[in-house]
Amino acid sequence: MSPAAAHSKQVAHRAIEERADDIAALSEELMLRPEPGYAEHATAARFTSWLQQLGLSPRTGLAGTGVKAVLEGRGPGPRIALVGELDALTLPAHPLADPATGAAHACGHHAQLAAVAGAALGLREVMAELDGSVALIAAPAEELGDVDRAVDAAARRTDSGSGDAGGQGPEFPVGKAELLRIGAFDDVDMAVLVHTGRGGGPRFSVGDTLNGSCVVRARFGGRSAHAGSSPWLGVNALKAAAMAAHGLDAQRETFPDSDHVRLNYLVSGGEGGLGSVPPAAALHTMVRAGNAEALQRAVHVVARTMRAGALALGARVETDTLAAYLPLRSAPGLDDVVERNAHSVVGTAETARGRHLGACTDMGDLGHVMPVSHPYSGGAAGDHHSTDYRVHDHRAAAVEPALYLAGTVVDLLGDGAAAARRVLAESPPRMPIPQYLALRRGMNRRETWEER
Repeated sequence: MSPAAAHSKQVAHRAIEERADDIAALSEELMLRPEPGYAEHATAARFTSWLQQLGLSPRTGLAGTGVKAVLEGRGPGPRIALVGELDALTLPAHPLADPATGAAHACGHHAQLAAVAGAALGLREVMAELDGSVALIAAPAEELGDVDRAVDAAARRTDSGSGDAGGQGPEFPVGKAELLRIGAFDDVDMAVLVHTGRGGGPRFSVGDTLNGSCVVRARFGGRSAHAGSSPWLGVNALKAAAMAAHGLDAQRETFPDSDHVRLNYLVSGGEGGLGSVPPAAALHTMVRAGNAEALQRAVHVVARTMRAGALALGARVETDTLAAYLPLRSAPGLDDVVERNAHSVVGTAETARGRHLGACTDMGDLGHVMPVSHPYSGGAAGDHHSTDYRVHDHRAAAVEPALYLAGTVVDLLGDGAAAARRVLAESPPRMPIPQYLALRRGMNRRETWEER
């Protein structure tokens, strides 16, 4: 690093530290005002206001609620996106859940936005010394929201042969896929997002791989009858779904460990009262795997198991498959730059690299079209997506990431942006966005089966 770049980093860090209390307060403020995906209006407005106070002119309403602003450097060069997520989970039992919507920040997205806001504070002071630009992006709907709505919308598009969302709302159930579809990342060369880790995890990790996933919804149709006097005249759809669920449990040991397959399901009954044979039931399965090929193989097994449940009871089954997330593989060269800057902030004693995590993120989608890094920070207690998850140390969750995000950008765009160009040159070829969109759309399907 040249003396000029080192000085730029010091200036950026000083500006962030001067507003560290404000950054931490922003993280806590957003934590206490959770909103569900594609409905994060107040969160987006607060992030927009912060950027406007920095003299920026953000674009708003991207994919409904997304926000994007650009910090320009002194000359042309790569554009790096610093990304945060707007949405909260639907978890009504969480102590901080919104009583009206059930939304709760049980995954730490509020800290991501505060970290991006803090990094912007520091980078604003040094962009005149950097070659390239920075996109500050708040993305909607990282969490899967109303799965049935998304499955039905995808099925309508598949049936009509159109991938155009038209006036029907977002095409994709997760926000970064939707932002890619509308072109919000067309001018971006690489992206970084810092996610809070789980309680008891390392204070910093990078280079972790994550699963991709699909949702398979199976709707079983049977025939009602009197459950007491003539159950043999009915076809019990709920028992067909239960048989399929037992089949899923039997399948778990059939997947190679290297595929990292996870199956999670929910069974629900449909029409009819306790005295009638249930004529309808549904089984929703989240299918996760470590790579796209393994994911599609697992989806095939799940769909086959749904048919087996229907066959056992003589029911009809309609299965809908919806692509949720693509697997995450980050860019090693970009991870190296992030790691070096994080170590200068948090040290090396409580850090990790290269774990495989069974969770999913739509940063995996972004990683299919550009180099990405998805490190994890400290500052939280409890397990992700649980009622005990909460950020308790906003400095560790938001301020420290702001410092190493800003340092990462300086390293990448300083000295003629040599480091950013090296990351781009050394990263594996990525998909063109039209090819990526075709991949996602091609994973969605509807199939109907009944015994003839």
